[in-house]
Amino acid sequence: MDFSVKKLACDAGVFFSRAVQYTEEKLGQAEKTELDAHFESLLARADCTKNWTEKIYRQTEVLLQPNPSARIEEFLYEKLDRKLPYRATNGEILGQYMLEAAKEFGPGTPYGSTLIQVGDCQRRLGGAEREFLQTSSISFLTPLRNFLEGDWRTITKERRLLENRRLDLDACKARLKKAKAAEAKAAVSFSLYSLYSILPPQLPLFIHYPALSSTSCSALCYTAVFGVNHLRCLHEFVEAQATYYNQCHHFMQELQKELSRRYPNSFLVNPRSVRSSSGDASSTVPVNSLSPEAEALQIEEVQPPASGTRKAKVLYDYDAADSSELSLLADELITVYTVPGMDSDWLIGERGNQKGKVPVTYLELLS
Repeated sequence: MDFSVKKLACDAGVFFSRAVQYTEEKLGQAEKTELDAHFESLLARADCTKNWTEKIYRQTEVLLQPNPSARIEEFLYEKLDRKLPYRATNGEILGQYMLEAAKEFGPGTPYGSTLIQVGDCQRRLGGAEREFLQTSSISFLTPLRNFLEGDWRTITKERRLLENRRLDLDACKARLKKAKAAEAKAAVSFSLYSLYSILPPQLPLFIHYPALSSTSCSALCYTAVFGVNHLRCLHEFVEAQATYYNQCHHFMQELQKELSRRYPNSFLVNPRSVRSSSGDASSTVPVNSLSPEAEALQIEEVQPPASGTRKAKVLYDYDAADSSELSLLADELITVYTVPGMDSDWLIGERGNQKGKVPVTYLELLS
């Protein structure tokens, strides 16, 4: 091992000189060479970008994987450069449990057959979630991590080097200013000249030619800070989310349609209509349709019974699906009653001279 006492002493002297210069600057006892104002602004912007990128990265990790233990496991496997073992999503696990339960209850029973349908839907939802997690990790998390672990470290290293060179320059300028004798002044001048010869070529420009330094620093900082194209990655993350939620919506629509077809009156309680994945209002499918007797009922012919009417408070807004229903506004009071042959999930509601069917689940019956 090549060990040089002279080099060690030289490095120690440089470190001591920088420490003295830095301390005197903080105490206001030494002059400090100011860098270009635009360059300082770019450095502040780079710090802001780093701080917010780090926060967004950490919170996105929590969003994609809420389990802290799982995140630690993924981090260790990544650092050890090993393949992460297969881990089923919660939806896939739930779907598997439902399918196994259906075998116990019997696939031919209503409950068992429904478990099979819902379990299969949950497995598809879990698969869509897995695809979303993989896509988001590749298109969004990885570029952010590369910026924090790559580009930002390079920026920090260059800034530290620039600060050290500035301290060396100011220390030499201070010694030159304090020199009294001509020989000492000449020696320090030579030291200053030697330092200029080893400085990065952009530093003298920062000090003496601010206009040139602005252009150079702008190109340097924008290339380093925004080289990973955060905006493009953010767009890809939004696209992945939109695709995932569209898939989930489509799967649940198919499940609701199938269950409403098989159990029109006994399973579903939400009277809202289910729209097709295209969003076309003409292709709505009723989630909870009325019985055939109620469908044949003419609302105009319905008369309130002599007794049995009640007041009800509307809990949520409801838009009538057709002319036989009554639209509702949250918190309003209406009169409700039932007639023979109506589905138990519906009542006849009256508000002034308006009359129509209303869903029970949207009402709070009052005494």
